[in-house]
Amino acid sequence: MGSAEESPGSEVATSVESTLQDVEKHGVLSTDKTPGGDEEQWKRPVGRLVWFQVCVGIILSAMLYGLDTTIAADVQASVIQSLGQIEKISWVGIGFPMGSVATILLIGSCYGIFNVKWIYLGGIILFEVGSAVCGAAPTMDALIVGRVIAGIGGASMALTWGVGCILGPVVGGEFSVSSATWRWAFYINLVLAAITAPIYIFSFPSLDPRPELSHAEKWLKVDWVGAFLKAAFIILLMVALNFAGPTWRWGSGGTIALWVLFGVTLITFIVQQTFSIFTTSETRLFPVQFLKNRGLILTYIASAAANACVFIPIYFVPLFFQFTKDDSAIQAAVRLLPFITVVIFFIMFSGALLPVFPYYSAWYFVSGIFLLIGSPLMFTVTPTTKTAAVYGFEIIISIGAGLGGQIGYTIAASKVKPHEVPAAIGFINVSQIGTIALALAISGNIFQNLGFKRLQAALAAYDFTEVEIRSALAGTQSKIFQNGSDEVKTLAVNSVSSTISSLYGLSIAAGALILVVAVLMKREKLQMNLAVAG
Repeated sequence: MGSAEESPGSEVATSVESTLQDVEKHGVLSTDKTPGGDEEQWKRPVGRLVWFQVCVGIILSAMLYGLDTTIAADVQASVIQSLGQIEKISWVGIGFPMGSVATILLIGSCYGIFNVKWIYLGGIILFEVGSAVCGAAPTMDALIVGRVIAGIGGASMALTWGVGCILGPVVGGEFSVSSATWRWAFYINLVLAAITAPIYIFSFPSLDPRPELSHAEKWLKVDWVGAFLKAAFIILLMVALNFAGPTWRWGSGGTIALWVLFGVTLITFIVQQTFSIFTTSETRLFPVQFLKNRGLILTYIASAAANACVFIPIYFVPLFFQFTKDDSAIQAAVRLLPFITVVIFFIMFSGALLPVFPYYSAWYFVSGIFLLIGSPLMFTVTPTTKTAAVYGFEIIISIGAGLGGQIGYTIAASKVKPHEVPAAIGFINVSQIGTIALALAISGNIFQNLGFKRLQAALAAYDFTEVEIRSALAGTQSKIFQNGSDEVKTLAVNSVSSTISSLYGLSIAAGALILVVAVLMKREKLQMNLAVAG
Protein backbone atom coordinates (compact mmCIF):
# COMPACT_ATOMS: atom_id res chain seq x y z
CA MET A 1 0.00 0.00 0.00
CA GLY A 2 1.12 3.57 -0.59
CA SER A 3 1.29 6.38 1.90
CA ALA A 4 -0.65 9.56 2.11
CA GLU A 5 -0.04 12.60 4.22
CA GLU A 6 -2.89 13.34 6.57
CA SER A 7 -4.06 16.72 7.77
CA PRO A 8 -4.92 17.65 11.37
CA GLY A 9 -7.95 15.61 12.39
CA SER A 10 -7.33 12.98 9.75
CA GLU A 11 -8.37 10.17 12.08
CA VAL A 12 -11.92 11.20 11.28
CA ALA A 13 -11.21 11.54 7.59
CA THR A 14 -9.61 8.11 7.59
CA SER A 15 -12.58 6.62 9.44
CA VAL A 16 -15.06 8.03 6.93
CA GLU A 17 -12.95 7.21 3.90
CA SER A 18 -12.10 3.68 5.03
CA THR A 19 -15.76 2.96 5.70
CA LEU A 20 -16.76 4.31 2.30
CA GLN A 21 -13.95 2.30 0.74
CA ASP A 22 -15.42 -0.79 2.40
CA VAL A 23 -18.69 -0.01 0.67
CA GLU A 24 -16.81 0.47 -2.62
CA LYS A 25 -14.99 -2.82 -2.21
CA HIS A 26 -17.57 -5.05 -0.57
CA GLY A 27 -20.90 -3.30 -0.97
CA VAL A 28 -23.96 -5.52 -1.17
CA LEU A 29 -23.79 -9.24 -1.72
CA SER A 30 -25.15 -10.40 -5.05
CA THR A 31 -26.57 -13.89 -5.54
CA ASP A 32 -24.95 -14.09 -8.95
CA LYS A 33 -21.92 -16.32 -9.30
CA THR A 34 -18.82 -15.37 -11.18
CA PRO A 35 -18.42 -17.05 -14.56
CA GLY A 36 -16.54 -20.27 -14.11
CA GLY A 37 -16.53 -20.33 -10.32
CA ASP A 38 -18.60 -20.48 -7.16
CA GLU A 39 -17.22 -17.30 -5.59
CA GLU A 40 -19.76 -14.69 -4.57
CA GLN A 41 -19.73 -11.31 -6.24
CA TRP A 42 -19.94 -8.01 -4.42
CA LYS A 43 -21.67 -4.95 -5.79
CA ARG A 44 -21.30 -1.32 -4.87
CA PRO A 45 -24.63 -0.27 -3.31
CA VAL A 46 -24.47 3.27 -4.72
CA GLY A 47 -24.12 4.46 -8.28
CA ARG A 48 -21.14 6.34 -9.65
CA LEU A 49 -22.95 9.69 -9.50
CA VAL A 50 -23.81 9.26 -5.81
CA TRP A 51 -20.28 8.08 -5.11
CA PHE A 52 -18.95 11.21 -6.81
CA GLN A 53 -21.31 13.38 -4.74
CA VAL A 54 -20.09 11.75 -1.51
CA CYS A 55 -16.48 12.48 -2.44
CA VAL A 56 -17.36 16.09 -3.26
CA GLY A 57 -19.13 16.41 0.09
CA ILE A 58 -16.08 15.19 2.00
CA ILE A 59 -13.78 17.53 0.07
CA LEU A 60 -16.03 20.55 0.65
CA SER A 61 -16.35 19.85 4.36
CA ALA A 62 -12.57 19.57 4.44
CA MET A 63 -12.28 23.01 2.89
CA LEU A 64 -14.74 24.44 5.41
CA TYR A 65 -12.63 23.19 8.29
CA GLY A 66 -9.46 24.57 6.76
CA LEU A 67 -11.20 27.90 6.18
CA ASP A 68 -12.22 28.18 9.82
CA THR A 69 -8.77 27.15 11.05
CA THR A 70 -7.19 30.31 9.63
CA ILE A 71 -10.06 32.72 8.98
CA ALA A 72 -9.76 34.33 12.42
CA ALA A 73 -6.15 35.32 11.73
CA ASP A 74 -7.17 38.46 9.87
CA VAL A 75 -10.37 39.66 11.55
CA GLN A 76 -9.02 40.31 15.03
CA ALA A 77 -8.76 44.09 14.75
CA SER A 78 -12.32 44.38 13.43
CA VAL A 79 -13.62 42.10 16.18
CA ILE A 80 -11.98 44.22 18.87
CA GLN A 81 -13.35 47.41 17.35
CA SER A 82 -16.84 45.88 17.39
CA LEU A 83 -16.88 43.90 20.65
CA GLY A 84 -13.97 45.23 22.72
CA GLN A 85 -12.24 43.13 25.44
CA ILE A 86 -8.75 43.01 23.93
CA GLU A 87 -7.60 40.66 26.70
CA LYS A 88 -9.79 37.90 25.19
CA ILE A 89 -8.87 38.34 21.53
CA SER A 90 -6.54 35.32 21.40
CA TRP A 91 -9.57 33.12 22.13
CA VAL A 92 -10.92 33.91 18.66
CA GLY A 93 -8.06 31.80 17.29
CA ILE A 94 -7.67 29.33 20.16
CA GLY A 95 -11.31 28.39 20.69
CA PHE A 96 -11.65 26.48 17.41
CA PRO A 97 -8.66 24.08 17.73
CA MET A 98 -9.31 23.74 21.47
CA GLY A 99 -12.81 22.44 20.79
CA SER A 100 -11.40 20.03 18.22
CA VAL A 101 -8.56 18.58 20.30
CA ALA A 102 -10.78 18.26 23.37
CA THR A 103 -13.16 15.95 21.49
CA ILE A 104 -11.22 14.41 18.57
CA LEU A 105 -10.43 11.10 20.31
CA LEU A 106 -14.01 10.73 21.53
CA ILE A 107 -15.41 11.37 18.05
CA GLY A 108 -12.88 9.04 16.47
CA SER A 109 -14.00 6.35 18.91
CA CYS A 110 -17.66 7.00 18.07
CA TYR A 111 -16.94 6.54 14.36
CA GLY A 112 -15.98 2.94 15.10
CA ILE A 113 -19.19 2.27 17.05
CA PHE A 114 -22.12 4.36 15.81
CA ASN A 115 -23.59 4.97 12.38
CA VAL A 116 -21.01 6.92 10.39
CA LYS A 117 -23.51 9.04 8.47
CA TRP A 118 -25.19 10.44 11.59
CA ILE A 119 -21.91 11.18 13.37
CA TYR A 120 -20.76 13.05 10.27
CA LEU A 121 -24.02 14.96 9.86
CA GLY A 122 -24.12 15.75 13.56
CA GLY A 123 -20.64 17.25 13.33
CA ILE A 124 -21.61 19.43 10.38
CA ILE A 125 -24.73 20.67 12.17
CA LEU A 126 -22.71 21.49 15.30
CA PHE A 127 -20.10 23.25 13.17
CA GLU A 128 -22.80 25.38 11.55
CA VAL A 129 -24.44 26.17 14.91
CA GLY A 130 -21.07 27.40 16.15
CA SER A 131 -20.60 29.50 13.02
CA ALA A 132 -24.04 31.05 13.46
CA VAL A 133 -23.25 31.90 17.08
CA CYS A 134 -19.98 33.52 15.98
CA GLY A 135 -21.64 35.58 13.26
CA ALA A 136 -24.40 36.85 15.56
CA ALA A 137 -22.22 37.21 18.66
CA PRO A 138 -23.21 40.33 20.65
CA THR A 139 -20.23 39.97 22.99
CA MET A 140 -16.71 38.57 22.93
CA ASP A 141 -17.77 35.74 25.27
CA ALA A 142 -20.48 34.67 22.84
CA LEU A 143 -17.98 34.69 19.98
CA ILE A 144 -15.60 32.49 21.98
CA VAL A 145 -18.38 30.01 22.77
CA GLY A 146 -19.28 29.88 19.09
CA ARG A 147 -15.69 29.16 18.09
CA VAL A 148 -15.47 26.29 20.58
CA ILE A 149 -18.76 24.79 19.36
CA ALA A 150 -17.58 25.05 15.74
CA GLY A 151 -14.32 23.35 16.70
CA ILE A 152 -16.15 20.44 18.31
CA GLY A 153 -18.33 20.02 15.25
CA GLY A 154 -15.36 20.36 12.94
CA ALA A 155 -13.60 17.49 14.71
CA SER A 156 -16.12 15.08 13.17
CA MET A 157 -15.61 16.36 9.61
CA ALA A 158 -12.99 15.27 7.09
CA LEU A 159 -10.11 17.58 7.61
CA THR A 160 -8.06 17.76 4.41
CA TRP A 161 -7.76 21.47 4.88
CA GLY A 162 -5.09 22.86 2.52
CA VAL A 163 -7.28 24.91 0.18
CA GLY A 164 -9.32 26.22 3.07
CA CYS A 165 -6.20 27.29 4.94
CA ILE A 166 -5.05 29.30 1.92
CA LEU A 167 -8.43 30.98 1.51
CA GLY A 168 -9.08 31.59 5.21
CA PRO A 169 -7.05 34.76 5.84
CA VAL A 170 -8.03 36.25 2.47
CA VAL A 171 -11.75 35.59 2.99
CA GLY A 172 -11.61 36.88 6.55
CA GLY A 173 -9.66 39.97 5.53
CA GLU A 174 -12.02 40.75 2.67
CA PHE A 175 -15.10 40.53 4.88
CA SER A 176 -13.51 42.58 7.67
CA VAL A 177 -13.01 45.58 5.37
CA SER A 178 -16.29 45.20 3.47
CA SER A 179 -19.78 46.43 4.33
CA ALA A 180 -20.66 42.83 5.23
CA THR A 181 -18.29 43.14 8.26
CA TRP A 182 -16.25 40.42 9.98
CA ARG A 183 -19.45 38.58 10.94
CA TRP A 184 -19.76 37.16 7.43
CA ALA A 185 -16.41 35.47 7.88
CA PHE A 186 -18.47 33.05 9.98
CA TYR A 187 -21.88 33.33 8.31
CA ILE A 188 -20.28 32.20 5.02
CA ASN A 189 -20.13 28.69 6.50
CA LEU A 190 -23.92 28.62 6.70
CA VAL A 191 -24.27 29.53 3.03
CA LEU A 192 -21.79 26.86 1.92
CA ALA A 193 -23.45 24.26 4.15
CA ALA A 194 -26.90 25.06 2.75
CA ILE A 195 -25.60 24.49 -0.78
CA THR A 196 -24.04 21.13 0.08
CA ALA A 197 -26.69 19.92 2.56
CA PRO A 198 -28.54 17.71 0.00
CA ILE A 199 -25.32 15.76 -0.56
CA TYR A 200 -24.84 15.05 3.13
CA ILE A 201 -28.50 14.22 3.76
CA PHE A 202 -29.45 12.21 0.68
CA SER A 203 -26.21 10.87 -0.81
CA PHE A 204 -24.12 9.80 2.16
CA PRO A 205 -24.65 6.08 2.78
CA SER A 206 -25.91 4.93 6.17
CA LEU A 207 -23.18 2.66 7.53
CA ASP A 208 -23.23 0.90 10.88
CA PRO A 209 -19.75 -0.40 11.83
CA ARG A 210 -21.10 -2.50 14.75
CA PRO A 211 -24.57 -3.76 13.73
CA GLU A 212 -24.34 -6.63 16.22
CA LEU A 213 -24.53 -4.21 19.16
CA SER A 214 -27.70 -2.64 20.51
CA HIS A 215 -27.83 1.11 21.07
CA ALA A 216 -27.35 0.63 24.80
CA GLU A 217 -24.32 -1.61 24.23
CA LYS A 218 -22.80 0.96 21.88
CA TRP A 219 -23.10 3.73 24.47
CA LEU A 220 -21.41 1.49 27.03
CA LYS A 221 -18.48 0.98 24.65
CA VAL A 222 -17.57 4.69 24.81
CA ASP A 223 -15.05 5.85 27.43
CA TRP A 224 -17.17 8.75 28.67
CA VAL A 225 -15.12 9.30 31.83
CA GLY A 226 -11.91 9.55 29.84
CA ALA A 227 -13.57 11.88 27.34
CA PHE A 228 -14.75 14.19 30.13
CA LEU A 229 -11.36 14.26 31.87
CA LYS A 230 -9.49 14.88 28.62
CA ALA A 231 -11.74 17.77 27.64
CA ALA A 232 -11.53 19.19 31.17
CA PHE A 233 -7.74 19.30 31.44
CA ILE A 234 -7.35 20.75 27.94
CA ILE A 235 -9.89 23.51 28.61
CA LEU A 236 -8.34 24.29 32.01
CA LEU A 237 -4.89 24.55 30.42
CA MET A 238 -6.10 26.91 27.72
CA VAL A 239 -8.00 29.06 30.22
CA ALA A 240 -5.01 29.24 32.56
CA LEU A 241 -2.65 30.24 29.75
CA ASN A 242 -4.99 32.95 28.49
CA PHE A 243 -6.23 34.39 31.77
CA ALA A 244 -2.79 34.61 33.41
CA GLY A 245 -1.53 38.13 32.81
CA PRO A 246 -4.13 39.97 30.73
CA THR A 247 -7.08 39.09 33.01
CA TRP A 248 -5.62 37.78 36.29
CA ARG A 249 -2.16 38.42 37.66
CA TRP A 250 0.16 35.41 37.58
CA GLY A 251 0.28 35.11 41.37
CA SER A 252 -3.43 35.69 41.98
CA GLY A 253 -5.70 33.15 43.62
CA GLY A 254 -7.68 32.60 40.44
CA THR A 255 -4.57 31.82 38.37
CA ILE A 256 -3.14 29.46 40.99
CA ALA A 257 -6.50 27.69 41.31
CA LEU A 258 -6.68 27.16 37.54
CA TRP A 259 -3.20 25.62 37.41
CA VAL A 260 -3.96 23.36 40.39
CA LEU A 261 -7.23 22.17 38.83
CA PHE A 262 -5.43 21.53 35.54
CA GLY A 263 -2.76 19.44 37.30
CA VAL A 264 -5.29 17.42 39.30
CA THR A 265 -7.45 16.75 36.24
CA LEU A 266 -4.46 15.74 34.11
CA ILE A 267 -3.17 13.33 36.76
CA THR A 268 -6.66 11.86 37.19
CA PHE A 269 -6.91 11.33 33.41
CA ILE A 270 -3.50 9.60 33.35
CA VAL A 271 -4.46 7.28 36.20
CA GLN A 272 -7.89 6.56 34.72
CA GLN A 273 -6.43 5.68 31.32
CA THR A 274 -3.46 3.70 32.67
CA PHE A 275 -5.58 1.43 34.85
CA SER A 276 -8.66 1.48 32.58
CA ILE A 277 -10.96 2.75 35.32
CA PHE A 278 -14.63 2.81 34.19
CA THR A 279 -13.45 1.49 30.82
CA THR A 280 -11.38 -1.34 29.35
CA SER A 281 -7.96 -1.51 27.74
CA GLU A 282 -9.70 -1.99 24.38
CA THR A 283 -12.12 0.93 24.68
CA ARG A 284 -10.11 3.49 26.67
CA LEU A 285 -9.82 6.84 24.96
CA PHE A 286 -6.06 7.30 24.81
CA PRO A 287 -3.73 4.61 23.36
CA VAL A 288 -1.60 4.31 26.51
CA GLN A 289 0.37 1.42 25.03
CA PHE A 290 1.98 3.83 22.55
CA LEU A 291 3.84 5.54 25.39
CA LYS A 292 6.08 2.46 25.57
CA ASN A 293 7.12 2.97 21.94
CA ARG A 294 10.10 5.29 21.64
CA GLY A 295 9.58 5.87 17.94
CA LEU A 296 5.94 6.93 18.39
CA ILE A 297 6.80 9.32 21.22
CA LEU A 298 9.56 10.98 19.19
CA THR A 299 7.25 11.24 16.18
CA TYR A 300 4.58 12.83 18.38
CA ILE A 301 7.05 15.45 19.62
CA ALA A 302 8.42 16.21 16.15
CA SER A 303 4.92 16.60 14.69
CA ALA A 304 3.95 18.96 17.51
CA ALA A 305 7.05 21.11 17.10
CA ALA A 306 6.70 21.39 13.32
CA ASN A 307 3.06 22.45 13.52
CA ALA A 308 3.81 25.06 16.16
CA CYS A 309 6.00 26.73 13.55
CA VAL A 310 3.07 26.89 11.11
CA PHE A 311 0.48 28.71 13.16
CA ILE A 312 2.62 31.40 14.80
CA PRO A 313 3.30 33.02 11.39
CA ILE A 314 -0.31 32.46 10.24
CA TYR A 315 -1.66 34.54 13.11
CA PHE A 316 1.11 37.11 13.53
CA VAL A 317 2.47 37.85 10.05
CA PRO A 318 -0.74 39.71 9.04
CA LEU A 319 -0.59 41.64 12.32
CA PHE A 320 3.04 42.60 11.69
CA PHE A 321 2.23 44.06 8.27
CA GLN A 322 -0.83 45.87 9.56
CA PHE A 323 1.32 47.64 12.15
CA THR A 324 4.49 48.27 10.15
CA LYS A 325 3.11 48.86 6.62
CA ASP A 326 -0.35 50.17 7.57
CA ASP A 327 -1.89 47.36 5.50
CA SER A 328 -5.59 46.76 5.38
CA ALA A 329 -6.79 43.35 6.55
CA ILE A 330 -7.01 42.04 3.00
CA GLN A 331 -3.55 43.35 2.07
CA ALA A 332 -2.04 41.72 5.14
CA ALA A 333 -3.77 38.43 4.31
CA VAL A 334 -2.41 38.41 0.78
CA ARG A 335 1.10 38.83 2.18
CA LEU A 336 0.58 35.56 4.07
CA LEU A 337 -0.22 33.53 0.95
CA PRO A 338 3.41 32.70 0.05
CA PHE A 339 3.92 31.18 3.49
CA ILE A 340 0.80 28.98 3.42
CA THR A 341 1.26 27.96 -0.20
CA VAL A 342 4.86 26.85 0.38
CA VAL A 343 3.90 24.95 3.55
CA ILE A 344 1.26 22.98 1.65
CA PHE A 345 3.61 22.35 -1.28
CA PHE A 346 6.28 20.86 0.99
CA ILE A 347 3.71 18.80 2.87
CA MET A 348 2.83 17.17 -0.47
CA PHE A 349 6.51 17.08 -1.49
CA SER A 350 7.58 15.17 1.64
CA GLY A 351 4.59 12.84 1.34
CA ALA A 352 5.40 12.00 -2.27
CA LEU A 353 9.11 11.41 -1.68
CA LEU A 354 8.93 9.62 1.67
CA PRO A 355 8.43 6.22 -0.06
CA VAL A 356 11.38 7.00 -2.33
CA PHE A 357 13.66 8.11 0.51
CA PRO A 358 12.20 6.35 3.56
CA TYR A 359 14.81 7.41 6.14
CA TYR A 360 12.30 9.46 8.10
CA SER A 361 14.78 10.79 10.69
CA ALA A 362 16.58 12.60 7.85
CA TRP A 363 13.36 14.39 6.88
CA TYR A 364 12.98 15.70 10.40
CA PHE A 365 16.64 16.68 10.54
CA VAL A 366 16.31 18.78 7.38
CA SER A 367 13.06 20.23 8.72
CA GLY A 368 14.82 21.33 11.89
CA ILE A 369 17.68 22.91 9.93
CA PHE A 370 15.33 25.08 7.88
CA LEU A 371 13.40 26.10 10.99
CA LEU A 372 16.62 27.03 12.77
CA ILE A 373 17.60 29.24 9.85
CA GLY A 374 14.29 30.98 9.23
CA SER A 375 13.12 31.45 12.83
CA PRO A 376 16.19 33.38 14.07
CA LEU A 377 15.93 35.57 10.97
CA MET A 378 12.30 36.37 11.78
CA PHE A 379 13.38 37.01 15.37
CA THR A 380 15.54 39.90 14.09
CA VAL A 381 12.86 41.54 11.94
CA THR A 382 12.12 45.23 12.63
CA PRO A 383 9.77 47.77 11.04
CA THR A 384 12.60 48.82 8.71
CA THR A 385 13.29 45.29 7.43
CA LYS A 386 12.55 45.07 3.72
CA THR A 387 9.34 43.32 2.80
CA ALA A 388 11.16 41.00 0.39
CA ALA A 389 13.43 39.89 3.22
CA VAL A 390 10.45 39.12 5.46
CA TYR A 391 8.94 37.04 2.65
CA GLY A 392 12.20 35.15 2.31
CA PHE A 393 12.44 34.43 6.03
CA GLU A 394 8.82 33.24 6.08
CA ILE A 395 9.45 30.88 3.17
CA ILE A 396 12.46 29.31 4.89
CA ILE A 397 10.28 28.57 7.92
CA SER A 398 7.48 27.25 5.72
CA ILE A 399 9.85 24.79 4.01
CA GLY A 400 10.93 23.38 7.37
CA ALA A 401 7.41 23.25 8.75
CA GLY A 402 6.07 21.63 5.57
CA LEU A 403 8.76 18.95 5.46
CA GLY A 404 8.10 17.80 9.01
CA GLY A 405 4.50 18.81 9.56
CA GLN A 406 2.51 15.84 8.25
CA ILE A 407 4.80 12.83 7.75
CA GLY A 408 4.14 11.81 11.33
CA TYR A 409 0.85 10.18 10.28
CA THR A 410 2.55 7.79 7.89
CA ILE A 411 5.40 7.08 10.32
CA ALA A 412 3.06 6.37 13.24
CA ALA A 413 0.80 4.13 11.13
CA SER A 414 3.82 2.10 10.02
CA LYS A 415 4.99 1.43 13.58
CA VAL A 416 1.85 -0.23 14.95
CA LYS A 417 -0.16 -3.34 14.31
CA PRO A 418 -2.80 -3.11 11.56
CA HIS A 419 -5.73 -2.91 14.00
CA GLU A 420 -3.97 -0.05 15.85
CA VAL A 421 -3.63 2.21 12.80
CA PRO A 422 -6.73 4.34 13.60
CA ALA A 423 -5.44 4.80 17.15
CA ALA A 424 -2.01 5.79 15.82
CA ILE A 425 -3.58 8.43 13.59
CA GLY A 426 -5.59 9.69 16.56
CA PHE A 427 -2.36 9.82 18.57
CA ILE A 428 -0.77 12.17 16.02
CA ASN A 429 -4.03 14.11 15.75
CA VAL A 430 -3.75 15.04 19.41
CA SER A 431 -0.20 16.18 18.75
CA GLN A 432 -1.12 18.31 15.76
CA ILE A 433 -4.41 19.93 16.77
CA GLY A 434 -3.32 20.21 20.39
CA THR A 435 -0.19 22.04 19.26
CA ILE A 436 -2.22 24.54 17.26
CA ALA A 437 -4.22 25.44 20.36
CA LEU A 438 -1.16 25.40 22.63
CA ALA A 439 1.02 27.45 20.30
CA LEU A 440 -1.70 30.07 19.88
CA ALA A 441 -2.33 30.16 23.66
CA ILE A 442 1.35 30.60 24.55
CA SER A 443 2.09 33.09 21.78
CA GLY A 444 -1.10 35.02 22.58
CA ASN A 445 -0.17 35.19 26.26
CA ILE A 446 3.35 36.41 25.44
CA PHE A 447 2.01 38.97 22.99
CA GLN A 448 -0.50 40.35 25.49
CA ASN A 449 1.86 40.44 28.48
CA LEU A 450 5.17 41.35 26.86
CA GLY A 451 3.52 43.68 24.36
CA PHE A 452 1.73 45.57 27.13
CA LYS A 453 4.92 45.96 29.16
CA ARG A 454 6.90 47.24 26.16
CA LEU A 455 4.16 49.64 25.09
CA GLN A 456 3.75 50.89 28.65
CA ALA A 457 7.48 51.52 28.95
CA ALA A 458 7.76 53.20 25.54
CA LEU A 459 4.75 55.47 26.18
CA ALA A 460 5.45 56.20 29.84
CA ALA A 461 5.87 59.93 29.11
CA TYR A 462 2.36 60.12 27.64
CA ASP A 463 -0.97 60.09 29.42
CA PHE A 464 -2.47 56.85 28.10
CA THR A 465 -4.65 54.57 30.20
CA GLU A 466 -4.01 50.85 30.62
CA VAL A 467 -7.09 50.11 28.48
CA GLU A 468 -5.81 52.34 25.66
CA ILE A 469 -2.38 50.71 25.76
CA ARG A 470 -3.87 47.21 25.65
CA SER A 471 -6.20 48.16 22.81
CA ALA A 472 -3.18 49.24 20.77
CA LEU A 473 -2.14 45.59 20.63
CA ALA A 474 -5.26 44.78 18.61
CA GLY A 475 -4.31 46.89 15.61
CA THR A 476 -3.88 50.33 14.17
CA GLN A 477 -7.55 51.24 14.65
CA SER A 478 -6.92 52.00 18.33
CA LYS A 479 -6.86 55.53 19.80
CA ILE A 480 -3.08 55.54 20.11
CA PHE A 481 -2.63 54.98 16.38
CA GLN A 482 -5.61 57.04 15.23
CA ASN A 483 -5.02 60.15 17.36
CA GLY A 484 -1.42 59.89 18.50
CA SER A 485 1.43 62.01 17.17
CA ASP A 486 3.96 60.64 14.70
CA GLU A 487 6.40 60.13 17.55
CA VAL A 488 3.83 58.16 19.55
CA LYS A 489 2.96 56.02 16.54
CA THR A 490 6.63 55.27 15.88
CA LEU A 491 7.23 54.25 19.50
CA ALA A 492 4.13 52.06 19.48
CA VAL A 493 4.97 50.38 16.16
CA ASN A 494 8.50 49.61 17.33
CA SER A 495 7.21 48.12 20.59
CA VAL A 496 4.58 45.93 18.94
CA SER A 497 6.93 44.87 16.16
CA SER A 498 9.64 43.81 18.62
CA THR A 499 7.03 41.82 20.54
CA ILE A 500 5.88 39.98 17.41
CA SER A 501 9.51 39.22 16.50
CA SER A 502 10.07 37.83 20.01
CA LEU A 503 7.37 35.22 19.40
CA TYR A 504 9.68 33.47 16.96
CA GLY A 505 11.71 32.41 19.97
CA LEU A 506 9.06 29.67 20.20
CA SER A 507 9.85 28.63 16.62
CA ILE A 508 13.58 28.60 17.41
CA ALA A 509 12.93 26.28 20.36
CA ALA A 510 10.67 24.09 18.21
CA GLY A 511 13.29 23.81 15.47
CA ALA A 512 15.97 22.86 17.99
CA LEU A 513 13.64 20.25 19.49
CA ILE A 514 13.04 18.69 16.07
CA LEU A 515 16.80 18.42 15.52
CA VAL A 516 17.26 16.68 18.87
CA VAL A 517 14.39 14.31 18.11
CA ALA A 518 15.83 13.53 14.67
CA VAL A 519 19.17 12.60 16.25
CA LEU A 520 17.44 10.35 18.80
CA MET A 521 15.38 8.53 16.14
CA LYS A 522 16.54 5.20 14.77
CA ARG A 523 18.45 5.29 11.50
CA GLU A 524 16.01 3.01 9.77
CA LYS A 525 13.88 2.84 6.67
CA LEU A 526 10.18 3.38 7.03
CA GLN A 527 8.27 0.14 6.49
CA MET A 528 5.54 1.32 4.13
CA ASN A 529 3.45 -1.85 4.11
CA LEU A 530 1.34 -0.65 7.04
CA ALA A 531 1.12 2.99 6.05
CA VAL A 532 -2.25 4.58 5.64
CA ALA A 533 -3.62 5.03 2.18
CA GLY A 534 -6.22 7.74 1.75
